[in-house]
Amino acid sequence: MPPPAVEAAAVTALRAVLQRVRLATERSGRRAGDVRLVAVSKTKPISLIEQVYEAGHRCFGENYVQEIIEKAPQLPSDIEWHFVGHLQSNKVKSLLAAVPNLAMVEGVDNEKVK
Repeated sequence: MPPPAVEAAAVTALRAVLQRVRLATERSGRRAGDVRLVAVSKTKPISLIEQVYEAGHRCFGENYVQEIIEKAPQLPSDIEWHFVGHLQSNKVKSLLAAVPNLAMVEGVDNEKVK
């Protein structure tokens, strides 16, 4: 478990990034709902993800299949998970079976995976 200062820093960083996203969205003339921040929790402990979740964020990403499979069942089911890594065709079924709240596979670079 990371020290409380690290967890507080994660929430502070999230708020700062969300503010920059809001400003950029306004400058571009886009609607706030057009942009979604995916907080990639690569190698971060579950306790840190929980802190960001408790701060109101619901969209998280992982880039390793094993990590998302291990983390997703331990976290609230209203999290919208995104897989952002290279997805090998032999891991597609296990990913889909283990993460029912998987909202998006961000990149598919092989017709075989589709």
